[in-house]
Amino acid sequence: MLQEKALALLKSGKNVFLTGSAGTGKTYILNQYITYLKERKITVATTASTGIAATHMNGMTIHSWAGIGVKEHLTNNQLASMKDKKYLRDHLEKTNVLIIDEISMLHKTQLNLVNRVLQYFQGNEKPFGGIQVVLCGDFFQLPPIGNPGERSSDKFAFMSEAWVEANFNIAYLTEQYRQEGGELNQILNEIRACQISQQSKAALMAAEHTSFSEDIEPTKLYTHNYDVDSINKAHLDKLKSRKKTFTAETKGNEKLLMTLKNSVLANEELELKIGAKVMFVKNNNEKGYVNGSMGTVIGFNEENIPSVKLYDGRTVYAHQESWGVQDEKGKVLASFNQIPLRLAWAITIHKCQGMTLDAAEIDLSKTFEKGQGYVGLSRLKKLDNLKLVGFNEMALEVDNLAFKADLRFQELSAQAELQYTTPELEKEAIVFIKSCGGLTNPSDIDRNKKKIKEKKKGKKESTYEITLEYMRQAMSIKEIAEERGMTTGTIAGHLIRLKKENPDFNFSQYKPKKSICDKVEIAYKMQPKGEPISTKNIYDALEGKVTYDDIKLALAFVV
Repeated sequence: MLQEKALALLKSGKNVFLTGSAGTGKTYILNQYITYLKERKITVATTASTGIAATHMNGMTIHSWAGIGVKEHLTNNQLASMKDKKYLRDHLEKTNVLIIDEISMLHKTQLNLVNRVLQYFQGNEKPFGGIQVVLCGDFFQLPPIGNPGERSSDKFAFMSEAWVEANFNIAYLTEQYRQEGGELNQILNEIRACQISQQSKAALMAAEHTSFSEDIEPTKLYTHNYDVDSINKAHLDKLKSRKKTFTAETKGNEKLLMTLKNSVLANEELELKIGAKVMFVKNNNEKGYVNGSMGTVIGFNEENIPSVKLYDGRTVYAHQESWGVQDEKGKVLASFNQIPLRLAWAITIHKCQGMTLDAAEIDLSKTFEKGQGYVGLSRLKKLDNLKLVGFNEMALEVDNLAFKADLRFQELSAQAELQYTTPELEKEAIVFIKSCGGLTNPSDIDRNKKKIKEKKKGKKESTYEITLEYMRQAMSIKEIAEERGMTTGTIAGHLIRLKKENPDFNFSQYKPKKSICDKVEIAYKMQPKGEPISTKNIYDALEGKVTYDDIKLALAFVV
């Protein structure tokens, strides 16, 4: 199916599975559709199965968006508890279109949970609560991480009840856009067809001798974490700057902590230096990064917090984040607190899915899962940009169930192309937009397009202004933190600036006890004049007897 027809199918409001080989423009079509929806004021949620994939969509993980986290099942009490959370209600009840990218890595159990959550929040027993769902991905790429002993049929999303009930229309893209060289494209097609030729094998073996110019540093891709960790440590050791070590703070039930540690991408012990290449491993849109954002450590502030310059040029601080397991009433049963970074000179193939790389050094000699070789090779535009330091036979294999399903997807896509004419789809698109309460009048759409452009150019509402709005509602620091998905320390820190900028507003409800304010004021006055406020220095001066949160709150009233 050509891109134009696939886009028309999406606009019709039908549930769609958008697929095709790597480089056929799946993400491009999704972005086109997202823009189309926003111009017509249709609420669309852009999510993905992994954090890195979500960065390409400027979205978030489906696990976070749907509130399911790492759960494998949901009770009615848990659903009711989720509905008490305003930040979940705000999007789960109002979304018209849900997009899930990299669907191949979403376990069928999790897709079923998303279906159940939407039915509950939308108050509608139709599949996914009656909203349009667009899935995107390629099942020749990496499969979901399952439980020991699970077969492909136990894991793939297309084997779920939710998939069957939603009656997805298949849009199988056929035009190739990423691969510039025909040789690499030929190899990838042969892997998909399970018919790799001797000529293609020879071409891959020859890539062992590829050399890059000094100004090109290829991304190193490996199948195992221990190889990645070894390379990253070697690069870190070469840096002459001083090493900083961050140890995770853990609390709670030991068994739950083990589950949490296995689910969290942050290391229990993190070593950093100025100049280290890093990747964020948690979403925090308010602070300007998401799971998968990459950059370089350029310094540490007075509280020893790493400052990271992202690849897009922005600089953000990597404050400690919290991961946790809660019971049905929201009580934290286990928590893992750590700087949300990991070293990124080398990354695993699991983490590169969805990326397009200019040059890569790939080791497939320890491939242990079908699809890993295909994912690694398909990140590149042409064979000349590949240095292959090894591969085994599994690297050129794909999952048998994925192979059979792909043949069926091609057949269903061909049927859809014959079944729907473009004029018919265009008529259905207007009906769909109206049913969602969107704009259909051309002049209204043009005006909204201009507003969107102006908003992009203009000043975005700051995180402080958002916090102030909650304070105007007399919400507590804890309540604001929960609503915004932030830490209480971050909200307490906002108060220092907000009180200075809003002298007429009464912030007294956030003022700590007089005894605490007096202690903080004395410690503050002991700090060197002319230097930035250091909450760590104040904390140390008070011998840890006053929490960081109370220090920040007190500073708002004594500075």
